[in-house]
Amino acid sequence: MSITSFSNGTTGGHGVRIRRIHAPHTNQPFRPLPPPTGAAPYHLSLDRIVSADMMAAIQQAKRMVFHIIGDTGGVKAPQAQQIVAMHMENDVQNAASGGYPAFFYHLGDVVYYYGEAANYYSQFYEPYIQYPLPIVGIPGNHDGDLLNTSVPSLAAFVENFCAKEAHITPEAGDSTREAEIQPNVYWTLEAPFVTIVGIYTNVPEGGELDADQIAWLEGEFACAPQDRALLLAMHHPIYSADKLHSGSAHMEQMLEQVVQKTQRYPDAVFAGHVHNYQRFTRAINGRQIPYIVTGAGGYWHLHAMQKSAGGSVLQVPLKIEPDITLESYCDDRHGFMRLEVTDHVLTGTYTTVPRPQESWSAGPVRVLDSFTLDWREHRLQSWWL
Repeated sequence: MSITSFSNGTTGGHGVRIRRIHAPHTNQPFRPLPPPTGAAPYHLSLDRIVSADMMAAIQQAKRMVFHIIGDTGGVKAPQAQQIVAMHMENDVQNAASGGYPAFFYHLGDVVYYYGEAANYYSQFYEPYIQYPLPIVGIPGNHDGDLLNTSVPSLAAFVENFCAKEAHITPEAGDSTREAEIQPNVYWTLEAPFVTIVGIYTNVPEGGELDADQIAWLEGEFACAPQDRALLLAMHHPIYSADKLHSGSAHMEQMLEQVVQKTQRYPDAVFAGHVHNYQRFTRAINGRQIPYIVTGAGGYWHLHAMQKSAGGSVLQVPLKIEPDITLESYCDDRHGFMRLEVTDHVLTGTYTTVPRPQESWSAGPVRVLDSFTLDWREHRLQSWWL
């Protein structure tokens, strides 16, 4: 995986910039991580958070299904989050035999703006009060940021996602959802057909990992089972063609170093932070690796995409660089991704939902993008819908 770094303001092909080196910001410093609540190497087996019946159903169907989105917190205007949650509930209820989702993996920014415990009910527990599945994930920069520095960074996230034992927290209010038992804010989910390694990219724009987390990530890549797909989950994306954030050259270099040291590539990379949907393909050493941004999970303000050098809307598929193609995107609707994984195939489907001014139930619900990755052969098929 070769690295091409761009300084601020430098663009790639077609005038589109997909990563940059972010300058330090005094209001977004690196925040110390909380101590882990479980034992190293911070693994959690799926059978500890779903029922025995669900595990049996996954094995019988020979596939596992789950939802994955980020940036859900419905601060200021909760309607978008409520609409996405409602259609995720519908996806569960309408699932065909063998296609019932097992859980929801959150890519961070659960609560805006500073991860306050006081906002967990309105931005997390109440919107998903009828969502029937476990919700696990990694924190985002807003979950770890601080306004009140007397409260440790990620204190509320740890209480509600990294409990030592499942229990109903004070933040849950009238919800019966229990706190999850993740062993750390960065951790690995062991599941049938897939290993999901989730890292915490902290608060600074562009992301930052300390030496301990990088060493842990190297160990996870080196030891990840070869007979399962390997997914990397992070908050700050490596590639993004949006106007506001762009991707992170720093996180790209970090992943490059991990891959070079372990000789193990992720089969797919998922991120949030940017409030829209984008899917890139990276071609490297005979492999095709999807890099997906799915950060339109409920935060009210969507992020627009860049325009081409001539000022026109980006037409996909668009080869940004010789080895990187923008395959699909959506910057004007919220939505969610459904993933299905088997012993050789990873299938992703991204569905957009109605806008708040449209009928929430009868308004347009559209499968915008779908792809199938043969993760054993590292070959990708895409459908632009």
